[in-house]
Amino acid sequence: MSIKVLLIEDEKNLADMIAFFLEEEGYITERVHHAREALQLFPRFQPDIVVTDLMLPETDGNDLVDAFRQHSTVPILMISASTMLNDRLRALHNGADDFLCKPFSLKELDARIKALLRRSAIFYPDKPIKEDKPTEVVGHVSVNEYRRTLFVDGLEIEVTHIEFEIMKELYRNPGKVFTRNELMDRIKGSERAYLDRTIDVHISSLRKKIEPDPKNPRYIKTVWGTGYKYVI
Repeated sequence: MSIKVLLIEDEKNLADMIAFFLEEEGYITERVHHAREALQLFPRFQPDIVVTDLMLPETDGNDLVDAFRQHSTVPILMISASTMLNDRLRALHNGADDFLCKPFSLKELDARIKALLRRSAIFYPDKPIKEDKPTEVVGHVSVNEYRRTLFVDGLEIEVTHIEFEIMKELYRNPGKVFTRNELMDRIKGSERAYLDRTIDVHISSLRKKIEPDPKNPRYIKTVWGTGYKYVI
């Protein structure tokens, strides 16, 4: 099950960049630009973690944290351009679980989110945790859909969210020829949010990770004029 992130950031370009990165990493992300939108969305979306800016239009991020804390223990990560110690201390005293100063690395943001989620599982052990499912092995490549991991000859390979989704579809249907549009529809449904990064780019990256010779692919074959297929 994917982790749901509620992102509250009034700088649209920054919000888009963060959301794009998180979705690439496999998170389900909802982003809003105002506190009132966040409060309306929160009960419907039921996020696993909240990432909110300190300075928001019409209100302070600390006030928003106060509102969340009245009815939820969801992990909250505060982000801000402020480096003032008092701002960090106030946010933490008000109920935020962590504070990250801008500018920050998106990889660090991901690491902070994962750390908060691990901490949440420790402090709230009543949350149901599903047992892991065994890895299905079919030839050179194996896919564990529950853990969202890809293995090549038994070694775990790091892939992006979209690379995993492409490999999952190919792996489920060995020999089936997929057009580029079919793959895009399958991995993103009707949203098609990544038209600026073509399927070909992701396929090329996957080949570098799973093929013994990416220039002469053995497993992910190109079907000229149509698309791609996976060969066991």
